[in-house]
Amino acid sequence: MDNLSNHNKKSELDEDEFHGYHRIENYNLETVERLAESYKNILSTLGEDVNREGILKTPERVAKAMQYLTHGYQINAKEILESAKFREEYKQMVIVKDIEVYSLCEHHLLPFFGKAHVAYIPDNFIVGLSKIPRVVDVFARRLQVQERLTVEIRDAIQETLQPLGVAVVIEARHLCMQMRGVQKQNSITTTSAFTGEFQNDRTRSEFLRLLAEKKV
Repeated sequence: MDNLSNHNKKSELDEDEFHGYHRIENYNLETVERLAESYKNILSTLGEDVNREGILKTPERVAKAMQYLTHGYQINAKEILESAKFREEYKQMVIVKDIEVYSLCEHHLLPFFGKAHVAYIPDNFIVGLSKIPRVVDVFARRLQVQERLTVEIRDAIQETLQPLGVAVVIEARHLCMQMRGVQKQNSITTTSAFTGEFQNDRTRSEFLRLLAEKKV
């Protein structure tokens, strides 16, 4: 079987491998096999019996999970925005807040998760609202640090829509801080990134005030 056929060959999916905006129907089976063998070696090195019933298929499951958790590398965020870019004479703030974020810290491969709040002020173009959470997801489904994730979301929107300004705030809990290391279970990390009008104190203050308002 050639590499293309191998890449497109479908493999079985567990129900828990469906989530959010993306559905992985085709795994790269060569990658699954290579990752599974590596995870099998890791489990064995940790002292686990890789042949016992509960662990037997774990290497393959983890291999598929890691492909899903990092599938953002295969998606172009700017193309998502371009697919629903519309000309509109609207120049007021647009905010999409409380967007769920799930990512993996690149330092320990442990999850961090929380909420992203994204705003922009259009200049001739608006974007379909569902595309903003999808852009967040594209960058979150990579090995990340929260600081870079915040900036990547901002830059993709700014460069594609050319708005008057973009604001991104992310609030997240990091398991690398909660489960290990300093073990501070209640710590929350907040990062922000702004362009254009949001660098103006008045506009930024309005954005932060709207974030603080009660949900509808």
